[in-house]
Amino acid sequence: MKNRQLDHRHYQPTKDKYPVCLLAHDIERPTNIGSLFRIADALGVEKIYLSGSSLTPPNNKISKTSRATEKVVPFSYIDDPIDLLARLKAERYTIISLEISTLSIDILDLQIRPDEKICLILGSENKGVSQELLDASDKTVHIKMQGQNSSMNIASACSIAVFEIIRKFNPK
Repeated sequence: MKNRQLDHRHYQPTKDKYPVCLLAHDIERPTNIGSLFRIADALGVEKIYLSGSSLTPPNNKISKTSRATEKVVPFSYIDDPIDLLARLKAERYTIISLEISTLSIDILDLQIRPDEKICLILGSENKGVSQELLDASDKTVHIKMQGQNSSMNIASACSIAVFEIIRKFNPK
């Protein structure tokens, strides 16, 4: 059989979701919010919570970048992310910040139980995850950087982190 590229007509979507949600706090660029929706749809994230100065749909730039996935990925805007995290902890979610910190571990070393539920906190494009949200986290993970820069775009980092987290639910 010859190796040939398939197009969108050949794709069969699934309804599979992982017990992973995102808390996007102070994400101000609409292209980044749109990318988070597209990532959530592609990787089976159950919900996105937007807070702080994060932009929310409807927004033309978000929709263009998300390719309309903001219409299919559940989301809500929440005024107080600390209250949300307390509620999620009561529902037995593990709260994980994606940030380089004095206590962060390489995401490759993160251990996840098969029955665990995860809320991944994503912080501001400029300031990262706030101290208040770090303090409310159960764990903090970072992506080991190889180059001169200490960080990457929030959408790129989110893709890597979510992919690695869901991979841990289905180790091969």
